[in-house]
Amino acid sequence: MELMILVIYASVCVGIFKLFKIPLTKWSVPTAILGGVVLLLSMLLFMNYNHPHTKLTTQYYVTTPVLADLRGRIIEVTPTRADQLIKKGEVLFKIDPEPFQAAVDMRKAELPAADQGLASLSADLSAAKSSLEEARVRLKQRGQEYERYRALSGTGAVTQSDVDIANREYLAAKANVEASTANVQKAQSSYGSAINGVHTSVAAKEAALRQAQFELDSTVVRAPTDGHITQNFLKEGMMTSTLPLRPLMTFVHQQDRMYVAAFRQNSLLRLKAGDEAELIFPAIPGKVFKAEVVGVLPTIGEHEVQPNGILYTQKFIDSSARTMVQLKLKEDVSAYHLPFGTTAEAAVYTEHAHHLAMMRKILLRMNSWKNYLYLDH
Repeated sequence: MELMILVIYASVCVGIFKLFKIPLTKWSVPTAILGGVVLLLSMLLFMNYNHPHTKLTTQYYVTTPVLADLRGRIIEVTPTRADQLIKKGEVLFKIDPEPFQAAVDMRKAELPAADQGLASLSADLSAAKSSLEEARVRLKQRGQEYERYRALSGTGAVTQSDVDIANREYLAAKANVEASTANVQKAQSSYGSAINGVHTSVAAKEAALRQAQFELDSTVVRAPTDGHITQNFLKEGMMTSTLPLRPLMTFVHQQDRMYVAAFRQNSLLRLKAGDEAELIFPAIPGKVFKAEVVGVLPTIGEHEVQPNGILYTQKFIDSSARTMVQLKLKEDVSAYHLPFGTTAEAAVYTEHAHHLAMMRKILLRMNSWKNYLYLDH
C-alpha cells in the first residue's frame, strides 16, 4: 500500500514538473521527495490512530466440564464424533442405577411407617384429651363433695376427719387435671409439629425420598444444551468421581461466534461499541468478513490485583498490556467449517477521518491474500 501511494505520488510529481516545466534543482527535487515522505507518514499515522488494526484476534467460546453427581460404575456411553451436534437432553452416559434404585425403594417403604406413626400420635392425643376430660369431671365432683362436707362440718352431721378426707380427694383430683393437661400438651406438640402442613416425620421421609430419586435420576447424564463433545475418552466399566477437578467430558456449547481483539491503548479514544469492523482469517485466504464492535472491556487483566502475599515490582508496570475489544461477526461463516478458537486479524473503522478507512481496507485485503503464502518445512 505504501509503495502504491509512493508510485502515485511520484507520477503526480513527474507530471507537475513536466507540465509546469519546473527545473530540477537542489531545492525542487528534495522538496518533492520530502513532501512525499511527509504525506505518506501523515496518512499512515492518521489511519493507524483512527482506524486501528491488530493481528491479535481470536474467537472465544464457552465450555462446561461434565461432572458426575454420584460415584458409580459407568454402564453405557453414547458414541459421538467430534463434529456431531448433540441436542439438549440427549444421553451422554449412564451410571449403574442398581444401588440408587434400592435407596429409592427403601425410602418408599419408610413412608407408610411414618404414616402409621402419625396415626399412633393422633390416637395418643385423643386418649390424652379423653383422660383430661375425665379428670375435669372427677375434679368437679370432688369439689362439690368437699364444699358439701365443709358446709356440714358445723352441724355435727360429719366429722372433721371426713372434711379432711374430702379435701385431700379434691386436691388429688386437681393434681390429676394438671397432669392430664400436661399430657395433652405433650401429645399436641408431638402430633402438631408440621412443615407446610405436613408432619415433620412424614416431611423428613418425603425429603429423603426426593433426594434418593434425584440421585437415581442423576445416573443418566444428559447434554445441558445443544453442542459438541470434542474429546470422548469415556469407556464402560470406568468409575465416576464427584471431585470437581476430574471432569469426565468437556461439553462445548453451540453459540454465536464472538471474537476478542487486542488493540494498542493509543486508540482507546476511537474505539466504541457499534463501530464497523472487518475480520480476515488465515484459514480463509482472500476473504474479508464484516463485523461490529460489541464493546470495549473495561478492565485489563495483566494489571489485576488480589489480596495476597505477593509484593508487586517494576515488572507489574512494565507489561505493555493491550485493550480487549469484543467483536461480533455480521456474516454467516458456517460454509467454511471454521472450528471454535480460530485466530484472525481485525480492523476497526471509526467515524473519524473516514476517508482514510479506504487505505486500511486495502491493506487488510492485501494481508488476506498474503495468507495464501506460507512456508512449512
